[in-house]
Parts: sequence; structure tokens; C-alpha cells
Amino acid sequence: MEIDGFQVRIISEEKGKGLFALRPYKEGDVIFEEKPIICCQFSWNAMYRYLACDNCMQPLETAEENAQRLTMKPDIILPHMECCETNKESIVECPACGVKYCCTECQNEAFQRYHRTLCLQSKEKNDQHPLVQLNETWKQMHYPPETATIMLLARMVASINQATDKAAAVSTYSQFCHRTVNDTQEIAHNLLGEKFVGQIDVLRQMMQNALDSEYIPQWFTPDGFRSLLALVGTNGQGIGTSSFSRWVKNVSALELPKDERIQVDKLIDRLYDDMEEVVGSFLNNEGSGLYILQSAANHSCVPNAIVEFPYSNSTLVLKATRDIHPGEEICIGYLDECALERSRHSRQKALSSLYLFLCRCDKCLSQVDDPDVTSDDDHMSD
Repeated sequence: MEIDGFQVRIISEEKGKGLFALRPYKEGDVIFEEKPIICCQFSWNAMYRYLACDNCMQPLETAEENAQRLTMKPDIILPHMECCETNKESIVECPACGVKYCCTECQNEAFQRYHRTLCLQSKEKNDQHPLVQLNETWKQMHYPPETATIMLLARMVASINQATDKAAAVSTYSQFCHRTVNDTQEIAHNLLGEKFVGQIDVLRQMMQNALDSEYIPQWFTPDGFRSLLALVGTNGQGIGTSSFSRWVKNVSALELPKDERIQVDKLIDRLYDDMEEVVGSFLNNEGSGLYILQSAANHSCVPNAIVEFPYSNSTLVLKATRDIHPGEEICIGYLDECALERSRHSRQKALSSLYLFLCRCDKCLSQVDDPDVTSDDDHMSD
């Protein structure tokens, strides 16, 4: 697949696809923007009242409301609220089940793609409903920090049930990696670990009870369901949105008198300190999505590109972090910056369990003779 400026090509049977530059990119250049084929807010994140559009994850509370909730200080007043991007007047909700959207366009898109199925399923909002029970069961198995949600799988099933061309819809999902174990069959994906063995079949049966589909019976077999969990585990791109962080970015760009700039910056620092005391690192609306182009970008411990969400919704932007030459592979870091600075052994351990491969990037190859020891940071978190 060739697109303006870059190309998706098969590297090898073992490594699969890769993303390659067809033209030079300068540091900071946008390589592409992409919307997910499906995305979903994490279950615990939603339960803790992180308010996001059910379709695109755009925040549904103002920056001021966001700051008040995360600090537990309802009297906070933010200056320059013209810098807040949340338009509360455009928020709409499904008349049947009450799910909220940032705008009518998102509501219509969700209804056409998957919500018609899920809405009909959840019209009676009671604790005994199969979808509610499925979500609650998942939450009791997977506590924060969250990396996946069973409701993303539910949306995948619903999107196929509602698709006009069902074969094409199934084909879209089949292009993602489905591997459940690594190349040596030694390490299963961490969502399929030993502690979840009994739970996986419970989830499969509950999902089948809530959302059976004659079009994808293979997804509901034991092996097929494990593959689905591995699919969202290895391909799901984390999404984070925040009305407060967008306000901070916009206020920081204002031309303000020096004294006012000092006061605003002090306020922002104090609010972030207060938030950290109350919610720690859980500042954002969080979820995950499946992206066709982004999923073709391989990992490197010295990446030359980064995934960002500059619009505070599910639209992803891939940006060059250094100059990239024509023919060079475009790689991102599957681990966060802190994890990328850890020892080779620590990085390989994380990549094996989360993504089922051993990294052979330039950095890992240069450190191949390093002792197999875990980073001090890992010891501290154990």
C-alpha cells in the first residue's frame, strides 16, 4: 500500500509489515493523521466519571469542571476560559440509553457503525443485562492501570453485524496481528496469562450470550476468542484526552503581560500538584483504538516517530522526531519514554509480554552482550 510520502510493505513473514518513507521528513513533520476503525474508553476510566464522547473520546466537561473534579476542589475558577475547547451546547445523548456524544455527527456515526446493536442490547439499563454483566466481569479481572477493555471487542462484533459488506468488515480486522504466543511458543500475551485461563472462557461465553454473530462464528471459538484478546492487546493504541491539558496548551500560547503570565503559570503548576495528590497519574480520559496505518509501524527502542493526539480526540497524528530519509523505516516506541531508557533485559521482558516479540533494533543489538539484569526502576516497582 503506497500513500503520499510513505509506503506500507511486507518486510518478512516473521516481522510482518513495516512503514517506509518515500520522501524526506524533517523533525516535527506530520507523516499522517488517522482516525481509528474502532475505539472505546476503558471500563474503569468511564466508571470513575472521566467524561468522554462515546464515539471519539473528546472530553465532555470543561477545563474548569475537569480541574475541579481531579482536585476535588469545586470552587476552582480558571481564567481565560475562551481557551477551553469543550462546547457543552453541542453535546447530545442517545434517547434510548443515555450514552453521550460530543456532537450530532459523532452520535450518527456511532449509530450507523455499531451503536444500533449495542443500544438495542442495553435499552433496559439494569445490572442483569448481558452486556452490563460482561463489562462488570471484565472490570473484576482487570484493574487499573488499564491497557484494554472487553467493550472494544463488543464494538468490533457490533460493527460487523451492522456492516453492509460484512466480508470486507471481517477482512479489515483480519489484517491485524492475531498472535497469542511468541515465536518460540514460550510466552503468551499478558492478557492470556495463566491467571486468566479460567476467566477467558467465562468472558467468551458471556460475550456469545450478549452478542452472538452468525457472520463471525470463528471469533467465538476458544482459540478464536483468545486471538481476539491478543489482537486488541498487541494492536490497541492507547488514547488519552483531557480538556484541562488542552486549556493549558492554549493558555500557554497566549501573549500575556509578564505579571499575569507568572500568575497563570503558578496556577497551572499548583493545579497539577493538587491533581497528583488526588488522582496520581490518572489525569486523562483513557481508552484504546485500532488504527490500520499506525499498526503497520514497527517498534524501535530508538524511534524516529511518535504518536500524538493533538486534537484531544481519537484522531492520531504520527510525527517525525528526527529527520527521516527516503527508504528509511518509520518506527515508533511501543513503550513509554521511561521504559525505553531501562536496561535491554527490562525492555525485552516488557515487549515479550505485551507484544510477543524480541526486539532487534539497533539499540538492542548494540547491547546484546549486556548482562540480563532488570533496571533499578523495575525493582522499585516490583
